Amino acid sequence: MAVKPTKAQKKVEYDKKLCRFLDEYSQILVVAADNVGSNQLQSIRQGLRGDSVVLMGKNTMMKRSVRLHAEKTGNNAFLNLIPLLVGNVGLIFTKGELKEVREEIAKYKVGAPARVGLIAPIDVVVPPGNTGLDPSQTSFFQVLNIPTKINKGTVEIITPVDIIKKGEKVGSSESALLAKLGIRPFSYGLVVLTVYDSGSVFSPEVLDLTDDDLVAKFASGVSMVASLSLSLSFPTIAAAPHMFVNGYKNVLSVAMVSEYSFPQAEKVKEYLKDPSKFAAAAATVAAAGSDTAAPAGAAAAKVEEKEEPAEESEEDMVAGLFD
Repeated sequence: MAVKPTKAQKKVEYDKKLCRFLDEYSQILVVAADNVGSNQLQSIRQGLRGDSVVLMGKNTMMKRSVRLHAEKTGNNAFLNLIPLLVGNVGLIFTKGELKEVREEIAKYKVGAPARVGLIAPIDVVVPPGNTGLDPSQTSFFQVLNIPTKINKGTVEIITPVDIIKKGEKVGSSESALLAKLGIRPFSYGLVVLTVYDSGSVFSPEVLDLTDDDLVAKFASGVSMVASLSLSLSFPTIAAAPHMFVNGYKNVLSVAMVSEYSFPQAEKVKEYLKDPSKFAAAAATVAAAGSDTAAPAGAAAAKVEEKEEPAEESEEDMVAGLFD
C-alpha cells in the first residue's frame, strides 16, 4: 500500500512544479475560477494539452513560491505576478498564441442555474409563452409581478419580463421560478483577468488589437508629438516635414512681396502676373478628366451603331412578307 504524502511533502512538490513552470514558460494567463467545477476544469486541461498547462492552488502558497523563486534566480520580473494572485484565481502557463489560448478557454463554459445568493453576471429575462405549469403554480408569477393567463389548462406568460438585473443577488422566488421553467441563465468558465508576458503585465483586451488598430494608435501618437513640437518650436523627426513646409511658405511669401526670387517661386509669380494661366490649368485638368470618360462614351456609341443595322434588317424582313 502506497504511503500518502504529507502536507509538507505536497507543498514541496507544488513549489518545485511552480518554479519549473516559471522557468519553462514566459507567458502566463491569470484566470478567475469562480463557480468552475472539477469536471469542467479537467475538460479545460485536456483542451489545452500540448502547449499549455493549468495550475491551481492557494494564493499564499503561490505567492511564497513566486517570491522565493524570484530571489533565487534574481529575476524580479516574476514579482509582478504577486499582486495579481487575489481571489479564486489560477495560472495558465502557455507557449502558444495568447489570443488563441484565451479563445480555447472560452469554449468550455457550462450553463448553470440561478442559485440563491449568487450575484447575477447578466440580466435575466423570462420570455413569453406557455410554461407547461398547471394553474396552481400561478403564485410564483404573482410574487414576481409577471403577467400571465390560463391557456388550455396551463399558465402562459404574456410579455417578456426582466426578472433579475445584472449585479443583483438572486432571490429565492426568482431561483425557484427559473428552476421550474428549466431556465439555466448563467454560464461559468475560466475568465482571463490579466496577461503576463516576459515580465510585462497587461489587460486581456490588448489581445483583441489588430495591426490596423496599432497603426492607428501609432499615427495618433506621432500626430500629438508633431503638434507639441510645432507649438513649442522644438524640432523633432515627427515635426520636421511640417517645419520645412512652413519655412517654404514663409520664404515664398517674402519672395512674392519683394524682388527676391528663387526657382520654386518663379512659377508662382508667373501665375500671379497672368491670371489667365489659372484658367488654362483648369482647362487642362478638365480635359484630362474628359479623356478618361471618352473611351466609355465611344464604346457606347459603337454599341448603338451596331444595334441600328439589326433593327433595319428586321423591318426589311417584315416588309418583304407583305409584298
